[in-house]
Amino acid sequence: MSFVIETSGLSKSFGPVRAVDSISLSVRQGEIYGVVGLNGAGKTTTIRALLGMVRPSSGSVKVMGQPVGPNGRGPWQRVGYIVETPAAYPELTVTENLEIARRLHRVPDRNAASRVIEHLGIAPYAGRKAGTLSTGNLQRLGLARALLHEPDVLIMDEPTSGLDPNQIREVRDLIRELGRTKTILLSTHILQEVEAVASRAILISGGRIVFDGGIDRALTGPMLSGLFEYRLETFEQNGRRFVSFG
Repeated sequence: MSFVIETSGLSKSFGPVRAVDSISLSVRQGEIYGVVGLNGAGKTTTIRALLGMVRPSSGSVKVMGQPVGPNGRGPWQRVGYIVETPAAYPELTVTENLEIARRLHRVPDRNAASRVIEHLGIAPYAGRKAGTLSTGNLQRLGLARALLHEPDVLIMDEPTSGLDPNQIREVRDLIRELGRTKTILLSTHILQEVEAVASRAILISGGRIVFDGGIDRALTGPMLSGLFEYRLETFEQNGRRFVSFG
C-alpha cells in the first residue's frame, strides 16, 4: 500500500537535544490521522520536518510519494498547512492577506479568497487588519490560507489553539467535512480533539512514539494508565471532560 504521508526513522537533534527520535508513521489517502503529545514532545518538530521546514538529522520523509528535504522539492501545490500560531501581515486586511496567498499559490480563481472567508465564517472580519484580530480569528485566517488553493493534503498543528468552545466545534465539523475529500494530519495535546475526528493516531513523549494505532484503543483505561508518567491531566469545559497532556 502506498501512503500519502510517510516517515521512516525520522530523527531531529538540536545540539545535544534529541527533539524527535526515530518516528515512523504512515497516513493513508482520505484518512484523518492524529499526532498527540504534551508541549515539547516533538509534535511540531515532526510536522516541520514533514513540510521541509527543518532538515532531519536522519531518516526520511515522503509526502504524496515525493521526498521532502534538500534533494526533494515536495508537492507543495497540493498541500495546505497551519503550523503553531499563524503568521499574517498585521497591517493588511484579512482579504488582502488571502489575496497575497492566492497569488503566491498561483490560484487562478479570483474569488478564492471570498470563498474561504465565507466557508470559515470570517466574512464580518474580511476588511479588518490582521493585527487587530483575536487569537481565534487569526487562527481561522491561518486555516483559510491553508485551504485557499484547495489542497489534497492538509497538515495542521494545534488547529483549535486559542479558539472558544463554539469555534472548536466549528473547526471539528470543518475537519470532518474536509476529511471526506482530503487527507488530514493534525496534532494536539488533547486526546478528545483527535477522538472527535480521527481514526488513527500516534502518541509521542520525549520525541518517541509510545502508542500507534486506532484512536479507540488510545482511549481505553489500560492505555491511559500506562501514560500517567507522561503527566496526563483532565479538565472540564462546558460540562464535558477532556483528557490533556499538560
